[in-house]
Amino acid sequence: MIELYYWSTPNGHKITIFLEEAGLDYKIIPINIAKGEQFNPEFLSISPNNRIPAIIDYQPLSQGEPISVFESGAILLYLAQKVGKFIPSDIRQYTQTLEWLFWQVGGLGPMAGQNHHFGIYAPEKIPYAIERYVKETNRLYGVLNNQLEGKDYIVGEYSIADMACYPWIVPYANQQQDIKDFPYLEAWFHRMEEREAVIKAYEIAEQFKQPTVTEESRNILFGQTAKKVSD
Repeated sequence: MIELYYWSTPNGHKITIFLEEAGLDYKIIPINIAKGEQFNPEFLSISPNNRIPAIIDYQPLSQGEPISVFESGAILLYLAQKVGKFIPSDIRQYTQTLEWLFWQVGGLGPMAGQNHHFGIYAPEKIPYAIERYVKETNRLYGVLNNQLEGKDYIVGEYSIADMACYPWIVPYANQQQDIKDFPYLEAWFHRMEEREAVIKAYEIAEQFKQPTVTEESRNILFGQTAKKVSD
């Protein structure tokens, strides 16, 4: 049994996609980040960065005590190694999969996240910041588009790299991107959205829809400091 600490964000979707693809038995424990539930001591004990998602695996391969994992990239890699799927055995493709997984967690996710913040959530619209992140998101779309030329999936075969990247492309309109400008990425995007596990993951997300950001939730989500974590 996997306990998934979850909210309906792109990083949350990555893990429900994997769990549905792998057919693993799991239970969702919702963490409403707009209400500050990510700061509960019980959650911080398994996710010290106070971010979703996180998991507890009660049946690890090593047997023994349950294993907790935080950070979405680390969770995907852990689960892929657990089930022996969605990560190539060939060393070259394996390495390439890790490259694109880390590219997402270090590039696409943070840049698109800042795009969302300054374009949608920031109370003051700062043209320089909006333009900066819209352009960088556009550049990253171009990088992924080039990688997908001649391929069905990012490294050829379907992998955790695809599961990591897809949820960050879903809100392309909010990121002020025209997906038709990226034909190889667009074809991959439609290929991904038709997968049964992806459909199911987004159906699950409907149960945990993000509310409109209020002043209170804005302060919770965007006003965090070290003191908040240590209180």
